[in-house]
Amino acid sequence: MALALTAQEETKSVSKWRLYLLRGLYFLNFISLAFDNWSAVLFPQESLGVLGGVAISFWAGFSLLNLLGVRYPLKMLPVLMLQFLYKGAWIAGTFLPAYTAGTVDPGIQEFFWVCIAGIGLNLIILPWGYLYRDWVRPFFKVKQHPA
Repeated sequence: MALALTAQEETKSVSKWRLYLLRGLYFLNFISLAFDNWSAVLFPQESLGVLGGVAISFWAGFSLLNLLGVRYPLKMLPVLMLQFLYKGAWIAGTFLPAYTAGTVDPGIQEFFWVCIAGIGLNLIILPWGYLYRDWVRPFFKVKQHPA
């Protein structure tokens, strides 16, 4: 029977320098999201509409989850995985169709580079071995019950 790792044992499976990089990435995400989004939530200058309000509120909440990641870098990895996946999906579903149609505007172009930077940082900083060993492999492992 496998026992759950304690927090100290869990962090030992990821190098100290990678934990520092993770904390830095969480903090960078927090800073880049918190100011604009929380000011729009708390002190709205204009009506955002339903989708605009949902997006701003989501990113405000997402900023706080990133702040938690500074303290708990491994437990909050789903936050960075969400960031990695949505940026890849945005490139595939928004940028590439606009690019092939020749309709890339300055806003799309700017956000494309934000996504490329985010994906690049995630590719470098995420502990892929840890994610595979502790998340992916156990997910696909079939539990056998005694007969």
